[in-house]
Amino acid sequence: MGISNQSTVTEFVLLGLSAHPKLEKTFFVLILSMYLVILLGNGVLILVTVSDPRLHTPMYFFLGNLSFLDICYTTSSVPLVLDGFLTPRKTISFSGCATQMFLSFAMGATECVLLGMMAFDRYVAICNPLRYPMVMSKAAYVPMAASSWVAGGANSLVQISLAVQLPFCGDNVINHFICEILAVLKLACADISINVISMGVANVIFLGVPVLFIFVSYIFILTTILKIPSAEGRKKAFSTCSAHLTVVVIFYGTILFMYGKPKSKDPLGADKQDLSDKLISLFYGLLTPMLNPIIYSLRNKDVKAATRSLVAQKCFTR
Repeated sequence: MGISNQSTVTEFVLLGLSAHPKLEKTFFVLILSMYLVILLGNGVLILVTVSDPRLHTPMYFFLGNLSFLDICYTTSSVPLVLDGFLTPRKTISFSGCATQMFLSFAMGATECVLLGMMAFDRYVAICNPLRYPMVMSKAAYVPMAASSWVAGGANSLVQISLAVQLPFCGDNVINHFICEILAVLKLACADISINVISMGVANVIFLGVPVLFIFVSYIFILTTILKIPSAEGRKKAFSTCSAHLTVVVIFYGTILFMYGKPKSKDPLGADKQDLSDKLISLFYGLLTPMLNPIIYSLRNKDVKAATRSLVAQKCFTR
């Protein structure tokens, strides 16, 4: 990713909570606590899925990828946010801003695709259980996961390459905690219509298509589950996909809440809404990664058993 020669801006200033300095220490402790929970929860989940042979299946392979992705996603932005709470002048270099945008954008797009892949895994497991070992063999699920990462990275490379080629010759103040791409584009002193169109197409591909795919998959899944004669059988079948469905609802539900809520038309409330929008965006990036390992641990007997086994093994070796 190169930086355009037209650009005269060498760094950006991140406003963060500069207008509310009394809140910075409180949010520093809160965000740091959430980040540590994310690292611990997802780290343990990765360790469990790798170390326990019982979890060497497609579903847990995807889950390990999801946990690693959540660690990468939060690490690409949270340290910058925490540093901003402690630094009087919150600045980031142009190249640093581009790198942070690339990582955040890539991880977000990859998660959308990965959740779709996990829905397909559940569809095959429940609707075609006899063909599951053949359809979801290692030769199939490893490339599926890899393609999620490649697709997310390629999309991010396109979006950020278009963004850094814009001239930034005026205001360099970003009204956000991090280099959020829409906030950065507002500072460009050139037409950004190509960027907007490109991001719109990307949103359809990486948000719309996976949502549609997940929705259709779960229609078939629920139809199959309802045909199971015994209540115990229906409960057992649904329990295998309930954790994934819960994560999907939280992930896409928060996106709809963020971008679907109406904007205030009251000028006096603009500052409050601006602060609210920034905080919602910040906590959205932390909520799903923090809840994912909790949901999969609480709603999955295999993960709970593997975790207890790992803890007992570590204690015994000591």
